[in-house]
Amino acid sequence: MLEGMADHTARIAVLIDSDNVSAEHVTNILAELTRYGTTSVRRMYGDWTSPRLGGWKAAANEHSIQPIQQFSYTTGKNATDSALIIDAMDLLHQNHLDAFAIVSSDSDFTRLAARLRESGARVFGFGEKKTPLPFVNACDTFTYLEALQVDAAAAGSDAPDQVGGASTAAAGTTRPTTNELRGDARLMNLLRAGIAASADDDGWANLGGVGSTIQRQAPDFDSRNWGYARLGDLIEAVGLFEVNRVKKTNGSTNLQVRDRRDKAR
Repeated sequence: MLEGMADHTARIAVLIDSDNVSAEHVTNILAELTRYGTTSVRRMYGDWTSPRLGGWKAAANEHSIQPIQQFSYTTGKNATDSALIIDAMDLLHQNHLDAFAIVSSDSDFTRLAARLRESGARVFGFGEKKTPLPFVNACDTFTYLEALQVDAAAAGSDAPDQVGGASTAAAGTTRPTTNELRGDARLMNLLRAGIAASADDDGWANLGGVGSTIQRQAPDFDSRNWGYARLGDLIEAVGLFEVNRVKKTNGSTNLQVRDRRDKAR
């Protein structure tokens, strides 16, 4: 997870492609969005005459989500996608919303995400790891539903909720070994580029700046994808970076990181 990126005053519209996502994920999605703001609009789209979507009834009642009925007029044509896209554009022009959360693994929403961003709205995407990269990269932030299970499983743990504390990863989560982390070229490139872009003259970079830089380069970057609830824990697990914890006057801890290669130069 990336720290220091929340804006709790933001108004967010949550638009769910219920034909494409299981109702079991909705609690985790809404909890994740509280990190960014208030979900002022909650809508889910599907053909509610279909028994396949029966699980969404309880989710709608529990979380006050407005169901939008969309009949499947023609086999093979996804009318739900069209309804969601039209509503998104209406909301963009009629409401004072700051962001949109699009919940789907469907690449058909790629252009919608790009269009919303062009208009100045922030876009949060949620979908399974099978989600095509064009849709992932069209969002400001994309969170895999599998990664949200890390937080859900760790909710009852005794781990401290702070950067630089003991690991807050979910119990039972399979983590890569240190060698596997170091062998993940994409991960290593992102971490090193994020640190280099945020570093001072001595090579030290604040963790928040590192996370923001990485997020701009890779919308789907999330430490939970590697089994770590926090970015600081993931960086420490790699073992190739120095970590410095600076106590602030208010008692909180500011975590700084530096590439060990910079120290050796």
